[in-house]
Amino acid sequence: MTERPQFVYVTYIAASAEKVWQALTDGDFTSRYWFGRRITSDWLPGSEVRHLRPDGGADWVGEVIEADPPTRLSYTFNMQMKEALEDGPSRVTYDLQALEVVTKLTLTHDHMTPSVTFGNTSNGWPALMSSMKSLLETGEALPFTRLGFGPERKTL
Repeated sequence: MTERPQFVYVTYIAASAEKVWQALTDGDFTSRYWFGRRITSDWLPGSEVRHLRPDGGADWVGEVIEADPPTRLSYTFNMQMKEALEDGPSRVTYDLQALEVVTKLTLTHDHMTPSVTFGNTSNGWPALMSSMKSLLETGEALPFTRLGFGPERKTL
């Protein structure tokens, strides 16, 4: 049996689990740290999840597997770029653990084949989660444009 890649990212955020949950599920919030992209769903198991660019097109789509606020969120993940359509679905799971005044966030992206999706997401997740953490802790997302899908920056 072929081993499938798995990406795991763990961080500690100085915010409540409820605030981290909101940061992961609220489209207005995601647009602030995810390069203007909005995540949309009603977060009920079986419901669609869409990650929308400002022009309305989808970067990826999926289906909610589990939503247990504010501790666990899981959904399928299908990149919509032409070179990744053959990759098929993968799974993203966020586990949130409240630890006194911080939240431990564990992101696991698994059930992927070695693919375009794995290459893109294993580079993108640390940047996105770091930007979300910065936004929650300081009120400002990180000012990088990363990998050709962020807005152009005029100054540092």
